[in-house]
Amino acid sequence: MCQCNLTVPAGHGKTFRVRKGQFITVIDSEGQQAADFVAVNADDLNEKLSPVHTRQQLRSLFFQPGDALWSSENRPMLRILADSIGIHDANVPACDRTRFSVDFGVEGHRNCVDNLLEGLKAFGVTYFSLPEPFNLFQNGPVTADGRMEVTDPNSQAGDSITFEALCDLICAVSSCPQDIIPGNGLQVTPIEIVVSDRFHAEEMHHAVNA
Repeated sequence: MCQCNLTVPAGHGKTFRVRKGQFITVIDSEGQQAADFVAVNADDLNEKLSPVHTRQQLRSLFFQPGDALWSSENRPMLRILADSIGIHDANVPACDRTRFSVDFGVEGHRNCVDNLLEGLKAFGVTYFSLPEPFNLFQNGPVTADGRMEVTDPNSQAGDSITFEALCDLICAVSSCPQDIIPGNGLQVTPIEIVVSDRFHAEEMHHAVNA
């Protein structure tokens, strides 16, 4: 079995390629850490993973094992095979420099947009073509009056979600650097990624806890 293990350092990003039919497991190493996840079609950068189209197809703000995540061309790009936590977000945009400078008065803070672009720009992705993220492990409930909230994740160390790639992809993951307000337990930690040629729940459990 071909398997690649990657570590996304706390508050940074990682870009990687995935072939059709491979499996991607994203792991919250220490718990309560949001991971912004984006992907583009490796053969056509104009087609990108899209929370908007996914919500339209699922008719839901949330997703679960068995669901597909859809592209901007209304094609399934990833299928969810397993999810140990079941709480993720597909609504909140990636934090950027403006978020920190305007909202928090902090200049030069690391942010998810820059983290994702650092690796993706080598493949031709720009600020204007960067996909909106799926915020894995992020706890973003919708209140009774229709407002979006961001609170600390419920995920614990080792919680994970596994996808099957339905086409060749270029993916990027950001370990969200937010450490000013709740969202990562006010302590930014690494994210682990396993890319494998096959998926068996028991084997992946061992990989997650190795």
